[in-house]
Amino acid sequence: MSAAAATVMELLEQGAPDATALSSPGGMPLSYRSLRTLAADTLAALNARGIGRNDRIAIVLDNGPEMAAAFLCVAAGATAAPLNPAYRADEFEFYLTDLKARLLFVGADLSSPAVDVARRLDIALVRLVPQPSRGAGNFALEFPAELVMRPAEKPGAAAPEDTALVLHTSGTTSRPKIVPLSQRNVCASARNVSHTVTFTAADRGLNIMPLFHIHGLIAGLLAPLSAGGEVCCTTGFNALKFFSWMNEVRPTWYTAVPTMHQAILSRAAKNIDIVKSCKLRFIRSSSSSLPPQVIRGLEDTFGVPVIEAYGMTEAAHQMASNPLPPGKRKPGTVGQPAGPEICVIDAQGNPLPAGVVGEIAIQGENVMNGYENNPKANAEAYADVWFRTGDQGIMDTEGYVTITGRLKEIINRGGEKISPREVDEVLMDHPCVQQCVTFSVPHDKLGEEVAAAVVLREGAEASERDLREFAAIRLADFKVPRKIVILAEIPKGATGKLQRIGLAQKLGLA
Repeated sequence: MSAAAATVMELLEQGAPDATALSSPGGMPLSYRSLRTLAADTLAALNARGIGRNDRIAIVLDNGPEMAAAFLCVAAGATAAPLNPAYRADEFEFYLTDLKARLLFVGADLSSPAVDVARRLDIALVRLVPQPSRGAGNFALEFPAELVMRPAEKPGAAAPEDTALVLHTSGTTSRPKIVPLSQRNVCASARNVSHTVTFTAADRGLNIMPLFHIHGLIAGLLAPLSAGGEVCCTTGFNALKFFSWMNEVRPTWYTAVPTMHQAILSRAAKNIDIVKSCKLRFIRSSSSSLPPQVIRGLEDTFGVPVIEAYGMTEAAHQMASNPLPPGKRKPGTVGQPAGPEICVIDAQGNPLPAGVVGEIAIQGENVMNGYENNPKANAEAYADVWFRTGDQGIMDTEGYVTITGRLKEIINRGGEKISPREVDEVLMDHPCVQQCVTFSVPHDKLGEEVAAAVVLREGAEASERDLREFAAIRLADFKVPRKIVILAEIPKGATGKLQRIGLAQKLGLA
């Protein structure tokens, strides 16, 4: 993608007209020419009904090519606000109200609580009708009669400073905040990802990430399209279907969160013929730390480099990444700055030298200008020009960043500060452990105590005592979990991430 492509519409011009932009397992391909036509037609239909640049359109669609195409077409000339289709009615009410959505896009046959909520809030409902015979993701729109025909105040394709995408923060410790991302923000981040992994028009990605989340929207969709590549849109992550999709689609790469990689790795031995015949160029991981044991397992199994990256919604995804070979990859780090500038600062906002732990801060073209209507959050989030990520970390002399934990997740045991990730990595070295999340539980004298939730490998046996003794040899006594819960599955967030905050409550330990 050229540096001049600062809008989604310009980004969609990067692909050759007859090249495939979107595909789906078992579906017909959609060319770049058809995608550009669909975006122009969608934009004209919206403009004719008074919807234009910076007007917000909430999108509630299941994962797949229609969701990808709807996001692209809306973001080209309005503001896309994708929402998790699994939300309940009260969640839809909060998000649709908070967003001040003008329209809600839903599937033609979708029976979602969002429909009733939109009607109650007097938000116009637009039904999206798939047209798979015209290519993966192609659709027609059914507008309600009450949406009167009138010209939009701001018609036409979006400008670089217009808002392309609005998402909410996860809200694990506070009310979710609105993150408005401009056309320039999302295109800069797509360019950063594309540059990091050297996307070309020959690349075909297998997208298994949800498309209501920044990781899937930018790394899974916009970045490969910015290089004229193909995105095969699945219905979302399914460990049982992953290898059959690989066999059919023959992707050159995929990106996922650690829990997905772990599930893929656990089934790889049963699908070794497919692994050998489907030659990937690389595997990418982001959204939370990938245990070094899993990196080694993936690289040994697939025979390709695993690129761990670091992203967040406020940065339109990517901030740092390990490079592809021949660049040096450092497992356990999230690599070097890969787009924005990165600095490690102290509590007062002063830059710290290499090797000193502090808060990771960023600035750059992909970083949002600020949370919407939230001066208190903005005052806390910025140190001069630097945006505080809320992550604790360290940068070495070569510029590689290691995340030691979310500041809000650091366990304070009687004044001793413990990084949950350090405990995770020790327990993951136990031969019986497949997954681990360390978290805090309340303690009447110490304030917080260390606990861990563990999933054992299939067929493996280990007791809580076995695991505690294993950790005690490798960790200082105050870091050893006093409680280890062995589970069949650890509760995950909507995007498949393991979440430390709130886990004690979910497991009945608080």
